[in-house]
Amino acid sequence: MNTVFGFFPKPDPIKSPSQVYDLKTRLDWGEPGLTIIDVRDRADFNESRITGAISLPLPELIQRVRQVLEPNRDIYVYGATDAEATTAAQALRSAGYTRVANLRGGVAAWKAVGFPVERGMVA
Repeated sequence: MNTVFGFFPKPDPIKSPSQVYDLKTRLDWGEPGLTIIDVRDRADFNESRITGAISLPLPELIQRVRQVLEPNRDIYVYGATDAEATTAAQALRSAGYTRVANLRGGVAAWKAVGFPVERGMVA
């Protein structure tokens, strides 16, 4: 952890790949803002996802991400596999998003350590 003015702890900057603990630390801290992208298909997303994640399935990722996120946003991306998450992170970087981390283990790793998940359809 870094410190601001030597007094207040600050979460480490985004790094790729990231572990679920890295993301949880950032979420608990609350700053700077970040976005979690789930690139799995919609059925898997609706079944279970990291709390706060948005669904941008891999086939439509780049087209849709440009509509919703600024290129300088911190982005954590996960998929059905680490390979899928890596592919998505590389596609985002190629599209100009420089602060992207693929989240190792995805929702399975998130659930394995007991972190909160959401279920059901999102409007």
